[in-house]
Amino acid sequence: MKFTLSWLKDHLDTEAPLEAILYALTDLGMEVEGVEDPAAKLGAFRIARVLEAVPHPNADRLRLCRVETWPDGPGGRAEVVQVVCGAPNARTGLVGVFAPVGTHVPGTGVDLKPGVIRGVESNGMLCSERELMLSDDHDGIIDLPADAPLGARFIDYRGLNDPMIHIKITPNRPDALGVRGIARDLAARGLGSLKPLDIPAITGAFPCPISITIAPALKTKGCPIFAGRLIRGVTNGPSPAWLQTRLRAIGLRPISALVDITNFFTFALNRPLHVFDAAKVQGGLRIHPAAGGEELLALDGKTYALRPGMMLISDDNGPESLAGIMGGTASGCTEATTDVFLESAYWDPITIATTGRALRINSDARYRFERGIDPAFTLPGLDLATQMVLDLCGGEASDLAVDGAVPDTTRAYRLDPARVVSLVGMDIAEATQRATLAALGFTLNGDMATPPTWRPDVLGEADLVEEIARIASLSKLEGKPLPRRQAGVPQPVLTPLQTREKSARRTLAALGYNECVTYSFIDSTAAALFGGGTDAVRVDNPISSEMTHLRPDLLPGLLRAAARNQARGFADMALCEIGPVFGGGEPGEQALHATGLLVGASAPRDPHGSRRPVDLFDAKADAEAVLAAIGAPARVQVTRKVPGWWHPGRSGVIGLGPNVLATFGEVHPRVLAAMDVKGPAVAFTLLIANVPLPKVKTPTRPALKLADLQAVERDFAFVVDAQTEALTLVNAAQGADKALIDTVRVFDQFTGDKAEAQMGAGKKSVGLTVRLQPVEKTLTEAEIEAVCARIVEKVAKATGAVLRG
Repeated sequence: MKFTLSWLKDHLDTEAPLEAILYALTDLGMEVEGVEDPAAKLGAFRIARVLEAVPHPNADRLRLCRVETWPDGPGGRAEVVQVVCGAPNARTGLVGVFAPVGTHVPGTGVDLKPGVIRGVESNGMLCSERELMLSDDHDGIIDLPADAPLGARFIDYRGLNDPMIHIKITPNRPDALGVRGIARDLAARGLGSLKPLDIPAITGAFPCPISITIAPALKTKGCPIFAGRLIRGVTNGPSPAWLQTRLRAIGLRPISALVDITNFFTFALNRPLHVFDAAKVQGGLRIHPAAGGEELLALDGKTYALRPGMMLISDDNGPESLAGIMGGTASGCTEATTDVFLESAYWDPITIATTGRALRINSDARYRFERGIDPAFTLPGLDLATQMVLDLCGGEASDLAVDGAVPDTTRAYRLDPARVVSLVGMDIAEATQRATLAALGFTLNGDMATPPTWRPDVLGEADLVEEIARIASLSKLEGKPLPRRQAGVPQPVLTPLQTREKSARRTLAALGYNECVTYSFIDSTAAALFGGGTDAVRVDNPISSEMTHLRPDLLPGLLRAAARNQARGFADMALCEIGPVFGGGEPGEQALHATGLLVGASAPRDPHGSRRPVDLFDAKADAEAVLAAIGAPARVQVTRKVPGWWHPGRSGVIGLGPNVLATFGEVHPRVLAAMDVKGPAVAFTLLIANVPLPKVKTPTRPALKLADLQAVERDFAFVVDAQTEALTLVNAAQGADKALIDTVRVFDQFTGDKAEAQMGAGKKSVGLTVRLQPVEKTLTEAEIEAVCARIVEKVAKATGAVLRG
């Protein structure tokens, strides 16, 4: 939103300096993005007089001028400089605009320097309007009246010393898209008073010959009210200088008086209007939904094909305007226009936004209507604009033609002065709160506050508090410590799942993984590789074809990241991610996973030969480390029933019975090929929520338990079938005495031809180390032998193993 300081002062009676206004705007939530101060650009140009203008001795089209200047301003010392000028109107006695040496001329982009033109010195420049970027006039230098104050700054004389302010408006503040809305906020802050807005009473001189009809289906929502009147006998020439200057200051090109008036009201009062050339309108105007297939040549020179349901303004010839967005050229006003139909309406924000987005039209009208303008200002805005047309273009106005009614947006919310303290933490007197809301246009009735019609964003008691705090200035909010609710250690703030997520993230980082944050949306092909891609997780309005489904697993995103890194020459990677995955589209069908991916080699190249390809045991070790960090039990089971995206012979599942805690192993080669990843690649996935909570919940860590008694270790070598898994032996040995046996580890495996030669065909040897940890007393040799016997018995029963001789 752009406006000038003088434009603001048309609505705000203030003596506040520009710096105070700029600070207040940002503090009120309308962030100042920039200020264009004409004094910085045109302040060096001063009014001067040509004492003498004679022909250049070496050029027929140039004149040699002696210019009297006042570099220190009126009343200061006079200085005569020599200037070579090529303007045809340069003459003795001319009062014009002079730029001294060192001045930057914005129209040419040149910094003036002393020069020699055709053998004659020239110091400075007599300027045209185009060189000052005031207009496109370059036929001659600026010719001022003889009584113009010599030595004065040209911007002060012409009234151009008017800073242009550019502010950022958030979507919830449509009222600030008009200069008056901005002035209202500044007045409520105390930087002046809001000037009254006098609405003229327009008396029609004749009935309006153009009828208005709103389709019944649109009256309830699309277009509740549409009004207009005919003004005949107008003269549509250039708009006045003050209006053109104001529009140019905010970056708009003046077109004609009628069009400039509608642009003026769009920015001054946030009231978009439209003018039709009445001579080009056949019959009445209808507001109706498009049937689909209609075409409209709009004022931007483009032809738009309309879809069913888009709102149109049509006459008997067909579409004339795209409602609330842009008019058509068929009924556009020109300099030949003598009769004009001036229209003011209220359009539904959702309908306007939908149409504008579908047709990709950006206009000032759409920008305001889709955010919600003041519906109650529809008719007053029309009267104000009618009066300006009559004042600037002449003519005679008809009676008002209107269909529909202003929609009722009345609503009230309770004003509780104590809520400002509880919600914001600012202690503001009740009288000040009520005065603030009244200054913003709220109607107060007891403890109920009714928002004004121009504030569609106020929808509850909290919004009342926000307005009060915003006007009071949130910069005055003082930091205070939170009160203690009770003595002693406070209750933990994080939930168990949040605590585990934090621990998993820290552990993965400590293990050397780089955390990734990937999209929760993936393409259907990748989702299908990991058991997803069903309609239950399909996105109705995807951002792109690569984000059509919610992800069923974190691995697709990590594999995509690995493929991109490999394409850039990075072969060895350790990537991880913690985030949600989705089994369906309903509440409760979301789970928190932690996934790690290892690609390439385990270490960089070195002279010690420590580099090797990563394998499933790397993934298993890291998975167990993270499980231990988040509190998983030490004794778990490992099985082979893995999903299809894991290598069937080189992967496993860590669980407690049917409860799956993690899956680890090599990623299936088929998946790697589909994701364009060069292996080897191993990974693990932890289901954080599946880890059982401790039976005793405390906000602190459990007490450290240290064994006072000496542990005992015994080694066993079992001969078993070559196809028997070592894990089966470990689990059997572990179950021999759950109280005494602390750990069981595989320390040796003897397989191959030599093993079969010693132990028989199809046999192998597996060595186990069993650690016994007594708790109550030191174990006797007999007790140790008894436990060892039970271990042998359990392993033999589970696998048919015998002790190796």
